Amino acid sequence: MTDRDRNEHGENGAEGERVVVRDRRRIDPVTGEVRTPAGEPAGAAPAESPEVGLDAVAAAELAAQVAERTADLQRVSAEYANYRRRVDRDRETVLVGARVQFVSELLTVLDDLERADAHGDLNGPFKAVADKLISVVQKLGLEWFGLEGEPFDPSVHEAVQHEPSDVSGPTVTVVSAVLRRGYRIADRVLRPAMVAVTDRADDGTATEPDATPMTEPGPTQGP
Repeated sequence: MTDRDRNEHGENGAEGERVVVRDRRRIDPVTGEVRTPAGEPAGAAPAESPEVGLDAVAAAELAAQVAERTADLQRVSAEYANYRRRVDRDRETVLVGARVQFVSELLTVLDDLERADAHGDLNGPFKAVADKLISVVQKLGLEWFGLEGEPFDPSVHEAVQHEPSDVSGPTVTVVSAVLRRGYRIADRVLRPAMVAVTDRADDGTATEPDATPMTEPGPTQGP
């Protein structure tokens, strides 16, 4: 083989084995735009890499855990609020029970003060002591009830005398005399009022029973 043949053969071989360099960069270094790979239709979304898929799964799991923890926190908060309300209610019940037990022992003393005042014996130092006692039971929430003319209520009144009426038509039973005051604290009746009742025509003027705050002992109706 001559040198010419070798040169021709080398030139033809170089042309047959020519190296082709393809730029596979997604971003055009000149324009900065995203390139569309050869063989892929224009406008097609790039294929999602496995790393992106794993990140989406992890984010979904994290969101589910956050929602679960939030629900647990809300449930615990609600349970704690219910517990606090129950404890406060039980504490108030215990306090009211203690006040009721203490003041119940003083009702006979209050009756004696009323009788002493009715006879004009409540004066001087004795009256000062009575005023202090009334102030104490007022602070504990003691109220008295039982007024003439109010409708008879068997839950707070103890009727020891009943005067029937001969009026025709609808009648209503009302308190005609209070023989002994009734007392209560909050919604607890310590002692019903001892009363005399009578029937009278129902003219719609009877007032509803109500509690009256404790005041200084006044005259007691009845014997």
